[in-house]
Amino acid sequence: MSRVFNFCAGPAALPTQVLAEAQEQLLDWNGRGLSVMEMSHRSPEFVSIAAEAEQDFRDLLDIGDEYAVLFVHGGASAQFASLPLNLSAMGERVDYVDTGLWSQKAIKEAARYADVNVVVTAEQNQFTEVPEQKIWRCSDKAAYLHYTPNETINGVAFEWVPESDVPLVADMSSVILSGPIDVTRFGVIYAGAQKNIGPAGLAIVIVKKELLGKARQDIPTCMSYKVVADNHSMYNTPPTLAWYLSGLVFKWVKAQGGVAAMELVNRRKAAKLYNAIDSSDFYSNTVAVNSRSLMNVPFTLSDDRLNSLFVSQAEESGLLNLAGHRTAGGMRASIYNAVPEAAVDALVEFMSVFERDNG
Repeated sequence: MSRVFNFCAGPAALPTQVLAEAQEQLLDWNGRGLSVMEMSHRSPEFVSIAAEAEQDFRDLLDIGDEYAVLFVHGGASAQFASLPLNLSAMGERVDYVDTGLWSQKAIKEAARYADVNVVVTAEQNQFTEVPEQKIWRCSDKAAYLHYTPNETINGVAFEWVPESDVPLVADMSSVILSGPIDVTRFGVIYAGAQKNIGPAGLAIVIVKKELLGKARQDIPTCMSYKVVADNHSMYNTPPTLAWYLSGLVFKWVKAQGGVAAMELVNRRKAAKLYNAIDSSDFYSNTVAVNSRSLMNVPFTLSDDRLNSLFVSQAEESGLLNLAGHRTAGGMRASIYNAVPEAAVDALVEFMSVFERDNG
């Protein structure tokens, strides 16, 4: 088999260089005689790993001192509950934008703890385009406004940041580090690690420090942003291996030229794949051009009966995890930072051959 490329939506591909470095250090970190997995999270060795990772992350996104950066358990889904518990009072109104399944999961969880107002839904266009902000119906006094900049399943993404008079909250799990972000426009940014950062089980939360004192009195202690911040993300034992590996990824992104350089590559990769789809009568993508994701590209074949053959032959060619989400069907190529441009080139070539043989 030729080189293998992984298009999984998450847990997703990690940079080969990072995996090789972690492998080399797995049994003996920096000559210390033990693995990172065996270190106390309060040891000088791991504290230095954690501090360096946080600083590299801050450098990449130009995060100022007015924000706390938290490394927490539970992935992004745990933040669906943490947000209303940290930022709103019981029964207080919170605003949410619905652009797909992950927005809906966040809305459903938030509704257990707050009065959710869905300001707009993309259901009216079958979740194929981000609704213009001029039609949103935001509350007069919401505790915050939440949106999902990129929906991994249907491949719908914001190319713009919403305007908001209240703290703006974003689930950036699938777009973090894929390009520059003006962090100052947000009250909270959170991201599960397993797409562009590191392995599953870790989430990173960027929260404006002025919001840290708004948590409810009955919030579980481990979920309190203030408690986590006051304890440098070590109130309890953090996911140390995931934190360490994420730190290696941050250094890798820096070595590629930072997030601005990553964006250039990501736009080039996405353009190649969308061009292959749009120039064919055999493949199709229904997302509006102005709302297309750079990270997750779903597409369908002209004949659904060919889906299983496409997936099996793709795997034989070293192109893995191209089947679409179970709720959407079709195909999906997730082309996060660690997916090289050569992977997209190989996929486009395979798609051309498959169309020739089966179209």
